[in-house]
Amino acid sequence: MSPGDHSQKPHVVCIPFPAQGHINPIMQFAKILHRKGFYITFVNTEYNHKLYLSSLGPQFINGKPDFRFEAIPDGLPPAAEGFDATQNVPILCNSTRKTCYGPFKELLLKLQSSPDVPPITLILADGNIGFAVKVARDLGIPDAQFWTASACGFQAYAQYEELIQRGIVPFKVC
Repeated sequence: MSPGDHSQKPHVVCIPFPAQGHINPIMQFAKILHRKGFYITFVNTEYNHKLYLSSLGPQFINGKPDFRFEAIPDGLPPAAEGFDATQNVPILCNSTRKTCYGPFKELLLKLQSSPDVPPITLILADGNIGFAVKVARDLGIPDAQFWTASACGFQAYAQYEELIQRGIVPFKVC
């Protein structure tokens, strides 16, 4: 394989839920895959992409061969002074659910048609964003979901139904 030939590399498109506690674990996993020889496309929302640029500089986004960054809109209005909609989880969930399917699909179609990018092997999506799984299935691309919760958080989720059945949650207000 020549230096510019990516055709034999597996290509994973990583897309986290647009919140720091979700972006960081998927970024760490993407870096591990990259070190193991994978071509990575890391997809952020435009808002978070701008945060990367402002905090880490353009060299972070442009700095590695076979590791590219892309951005899609999240559908949120520009941040008003003193209000960050990305910190409002219900608004963010609703916005990404309504907005991101089309732009993400367009991005994948663009990547698939690019001669400079290997074929997409897998979409690695945060377990909290269903639109990515739907796009993967619509385009016939294998997908996997990545759960970003801590082990303690995962155990809580796994026991939630039991807690409801026992009447422990929802908590009763005294």
